[in-house]
Amino acid sequence: MANSHYKAGRHFLQIPGPTNVPDRVLRAMDYPTIDHRGPDFAKIGAACLAGIKTIFKTDSHVVIYPASGTGAWEAALVNLLNEGDKVLMVETGHFASLWHKMASRLGLETEFLETDWRRGADPSAVEDRLRADTEQQIKAVCVVHNETSTGSTTRIDDIRKAIDAAGHDAYFMVDTISSLASIDYRHDEWGVDVTVSGSQKGLMLPPGLSFNALSERAIDASKTAGMRRSYWDWQEQIAANASGAFPYTPATNLLYGLDEAITMLHEEGLDNVFARHDRHAEATRRAVQQWGLEVLCQEPINYSSSLTAVLLPDGHNADDFRATVLDNFDMSLGNGLSKLAGKVFRIGHLGDFNDLMLMGTLSGVEMGLKLADIPHQTGGVATAMAYLSDTADS
Repeated sequence: MANSHYKAGRHFLQIPGPTNVPDRVLRAMDYPTIDHRGPDFAKIGAACLAGIKTIFKTDSHVVIYPASGTGAWEAALVNLLNEGDKVLMVETGHFASLWHKMASRLGLETEFLETDWRRGADPSAVEDRLRADTEQQIKAVCVVHNETSTGSTTRIDDIRKAIDAAGHDAYFMVDTISSLASIDYRHDEWGVDVTVSGSQKGLMLPPGLSFNALSERAIDASKTAGMRRSYWDWQEQIAANASGAFPYTPATNLLYGLDEAITMLHEEGLDNVFARHDRHAEATRRAVQQWGLEVLCQEPINYSSSLTAVLLPDGHNADDFRATVLDNFDMSLGNGLSKLAGKVFRIGHLGDFNDLMLMGTLSGVEMGLKLADIPHQTGGVATAMAYLSDTADS
C-alpha cells in the first residue's frame, strides 16, 4: 500500500454505462432482503412489472431477468426463433456485432448488413433487402437502437416503416440497452416484437437486471416456437409474474432500486428526461467541434443523446489520453471497442446527470487534451457553457 494515495472528491464515471447510481436508488437498495415468496415482495414485484411497462411505453408484458443485457439478447432469440432460421442484422458497431456473434453460435443463419460504424442502420437498405426476400425466409430483423460503441442512434420508427413497406412478416427485435430512459422509445407504437434492455444505464441502477418487452404476437408465437430453453423461458416468467412473483430467485434488492428509479423518472417526466439528454448531448458536440476534433457519428440525424464518441487525430492514442485524464482528474472515459480501439474515446452523458456534472466532465477532457499534447483549440468548455446558459430553464 506504500504507493497508494487518497484522491479527494468524487470519481467522475463518464463511461456510457454503467452510470453513476443516484443516492435515492442506493438508499432504496440498502434495505434488508425479504422473503421473495412472501406478500411484501409480491407488492414490490407487481410494482416493478407494472412500472417498467411505462418506461418501454407498452401495454404488453415485460420480462425481468437477473442477468446482463447479453442474457436478454439470448432470451429474445431463443424464445422466438428456431435453429436454422434466417435473421437479418445491421452492423452498426461493436454491440451489434456481438449480438450477431451470439445468433450465429445459437445456430441461426445470420445475414449482416455492413456499415462504416459512423451512422445508424439505413432504413432503405433494410427495405431493399426485405423486398428481395420474396420467399419470406428472413424470420427476424435485429437492430441496435443506440450503438454504445459509436454514439450513433437508429431511427426505429423508420425501420418499422421499412419492414411494412416491404410487405414483410419478419419479427422486429431492438436493443435499447444504452437508450432506454435516455432517448425516446415507443415499443408498442413502433411495432417492435421484442425490445431488449438492461438496468445499468438510463435506468440508473447497478448492472444485474435485464429486460424483454414483448408484443402479443411474440408471446403467442413463443408458445410453440423457439429453441430449447429453461432459464430464459417467457411463459414461465409470465405465469409467475401474474402474482408479482418470479419462477426463480429474483435480484430482490435491485428490484427495490428499480421501483425507486421508475418513480424518479416519472417525477421528472419522461419527456423532460429525453430533453435533458438531448441538451447535454448537443452541448458536448459543440465542445468537441470547438476543440477541432471529430464526432465519430457523421450523420446529425443519428447523433446519440446518451454518449458522444470522439475521434482523435492520427498518431494519437485514445487509450493513452484516457489514462492521462484518469491519472490527473480521476475521471473514467469510455474506450474504443474492437476496430475503434485506440482511435476514439467516449463521453457518457446519460442517466442521473446535470449541467454542472457535464461541465466538470468537459473541463476534465479539455485539460486532458492539453496535458496529453493532443492538437486542439481551446474554448470547448466555454462553448458548451454558453449553450447550457442560453438554454437553461428560466
